[in-house]
Amino acid sequence: MTERVVELPEPGLRSEPMLINIGPQHPATHGVLRLLCELDGETVLKVTPDIGFLHTAFEKLGEYRTWNQIVPLTDRMDYLAPLMYNCVYVMAVEKLMGLEVTERCKVVRVLLMEMDRIFSHLLWLGTTAIDVGAFTPFLYAFQERERIYQLHEAYTGARITTSATRIGGMMADFPEGWTDSLRNFVETFPKTLDEIESLLTTNGIHLGRTLDIGVISGEDALNHGFTGPNLRASGVDYDIRKDNPYYDYETYDFDVPIGENGDCYDRYLVRMEEMRQSLRILEQALERLPDGPINVSDPRVSLPSKTDCMNDMESMIHHFKLITEGIRVPAGDCYFAVEGSKGELGMYVVSDGGEKPVRWRIRPPSFVNLSVIAKLAEGHLVSDLIMINASLDIVLGEIDR
Repeated sequence: MTERVVELPEPGLRSEPMLINIGPQHPATHGVLRLLCELDGETVLKVTPDIGFLHTAFEKLGEYRTWNQIVPLTDRMDYLAPLMYNCVYVMAVEKLMGLEVTERCKVVRVLLMEMDRIFSHLLWLGTTAIDVGAFTPFLYAFQERERIYQLHEAYTGARITTSATRIGGMMADFPEGWTDSLRNFVETFPKTLDEIESLLTTNGIHLGRTLDIGVISGEDALNHGFTGPNLRASGVDYDIRKDNPYYDYETYDFDVPIGENGDCYDRYLVRMEEMRQSLRILEQALERLPDGPINVSDPRVSLPSKTDCMNDMESMIHHFKLITEGIRVPAGDCYFAVEGSKGELGMYVVSDGGEKPVRWRIRPPSFVNLSVIAKLAEGHLVSDLIMINASLDIVLGEIDR
């Protein structure tokens, strides 16, 4: 046989840039997101996020619904932490009304929001582990998420679409034994978290995929609008619970984890520690949960009990007017923000004094965080782009609202 000679390309020979689509139907985009990538071989030259495939017009729909009817729209935005969205919306309306909820309601909402912070971080942790090629942490994380799903269902009757809040209070008080189940989760979850950390934190493959990938400085993170864990991973000490506290967060003992390098690995470390800090807050909130009513006693805001409706004509009239007409909110506008699981989550509501909002706008953290992916991914490999996208922890429900 004659020897076959293969001519190698000249050193430094470059191919033409190539355009490829990642998504909108792709497991690594974490939703119906299309990433239009310009590549030179495996190197990312440019990334353009293409959104809108899940567009639902929630903000416009809210203009045609009474104030309480908007609550079911809120948990469809970030369905990974629905109770947070339920709470922040009614908190914005209550601020506009000058309405002070009961002490029990405040602590109940803190419990629900911190529980859902862990709930959201666990999904991020499990799916990010899948993206890096680690399957066991995914199983551990989703096993713990199932326990929170059961708490959701025991309280609201639904696993995802909770719709738990009402202006002036909650849909109902906790059922018997609910706080015991939450306390059991708080006591046993750290063991699973330790096991996941032992599998990932010092794992060589995980370190290779996350260290010095998607680096952004604190100054750039601020200029690009980063908030939440993504901002704190870049070394910026900003947490609304500490810097602009609500619901007595200043009286809770917890720390705000801060990163140093602003890479994918720091974003991982910050979220892992945030779950531990949320457990600390949950422990304290369970200890201080007071007795008393969960809804305000104002009949123009809260529905009377069924017993009162059936035995008192005035209560029946209040019930009828609240159901048919809804709550009337004084004219004005208000912005209220909380520290969501993905960053600053704000609600802006405008009222003309009627039973429906004139305008309702959301400041969604994922929408802002996703806009930075073009800067973070430039010059990295395609596999790094997958990790960068995962580290941002986006959810398309709030981006395409």
